[in-house]
Amino acid sequence: MNIDYREVGRRMSKRRKELGLKQYQVCEMIDVNYKYISNLETGRSAPSLDVIMRLCEALQTTPDYFLIGSDRREAAVSDKTLIEKINGLDTKSKAIVNGMIDLLNDYR
Repeated sequence: MNIDYREVGRRMSKRRKELGLKQYQVCEMIDVNYKYISNLETGRSAPSLDVIMRLCEALQTTPDYFLIGSDRREAAVSDKTLIEKINGLDTKSKAIVNGMIDLLNDYR
């Protein structure tokens, strides 16, 4: 399977813009050079697996979205995001969430 890095770059750029982020902001989030992000988004450079994973976390998406265009971003909720949301709940709400998680696990 050949990967079209120009298309990968277009998806990266599209997702970045959907989140209202500038290239320099993404560079700071994933600790890379500004020129490198530009090269990725134009397809002039191919990202390493490490960079793809850092981009996925920063842009709240999945590797398959970037690489093959499969739009399963809803599933790309990080553990950190979930923990932050749960920590903001009161004790009763946390118990409800815990029960829902148990139900989901039983369903699977």
